[in-house]
Amino acid sequence: MTEAASDPVAALVREFDFGRYAATLFAPAEARPHLLALYAFDIELARVRDLVSEPMVGELRLQWWRDALAEPERADAAAHPVAHALEKAAAFGRLPREALVALVDARVDDLYDDPVPSVAELEGRLGATSSAALRLASLIAAGGSDPGGAASAGYGGVARGLVQLLRRLPRDAARGKLLLPVDRMAALGLRREDVLDAKPTRQLAALAAELRALARKRLAEARLSFRDLDPAAAAAFLPLALLEPELAALDKARSPLEEPPARAHWRTLLRLWRASRRPPPF
Repeated sequence: MTEAASDPVAALVREFDFGRYAATLFAPAEARPHLLALYAFDIELARVRDLVSEPMVGELRLQWWRDALAEPERADAAAHPVAHALEKAAAFGRLPREALVALVDARVDDLYDDPVPSVAELEGRLGATSSAALRLASLIAAGGSDPGGAASAGYGGVARGLVQLLRRLPRDAARGKLLLPVDRMAALGLRREDVLDAKPTRQLAALAAELRALARKRLAEARLSFRDLDPAAAAAFLPLALLEPELAALDKARSPLEEPPARAHWRTLLRLWRASRRPPPF
């Protein structure tokens, strides 16, 4: 029986984010279960918007996590596999409790279809979610000491968040939700209704190209900042090695409203193995 089959936390990460699951295979053995716990927590929060049809129901789900973080000894929190594992991860990595609560709070915006006014606002939202999770992962990978590299986590998290946004665009548009920056939509003459109606316009293609270029820029900045990171925390950054092939696949897609095929697991493992043998690993 594989670990993912016997451990519900590992199974959750493997099912919903194989890249991060596979990256933990190259992490220090003592940090691995705690990285999986953090990733599972992040996945649970991100999935809320897909599991509810009303924002208020999503707000209640997120409040459950706040309560679990405030009172981890509660019966329902202690019995929840991810919440229970997260407590061990928080102790191992000396994760600030307020940072975990901030991850929950940052997901409230996902429940509402409020426009994202600008690229700067979009990057801020990705920083509060994707970058924050990467920063916490670096604390775990370093065994609870501060490894530095906050700038690398910030840039790398935004790059990863942009790639996820672009991959999710077909599904989000089908559900009537968009995280595209309004300022660039207006500048390009892209109409919201065209995206929601799944029209593959040249304006949408231009905006998607801009966001891919921004992702590559932030990834390059993350590489430059990586020198400030303690090498002990490098395993936390290994998932960023998957961004270049993801961006290449998005480049080749016929339309931003067509999600590229999933990368074969063996290709993911091979790229991660190669990346794990060099600094920086992405």
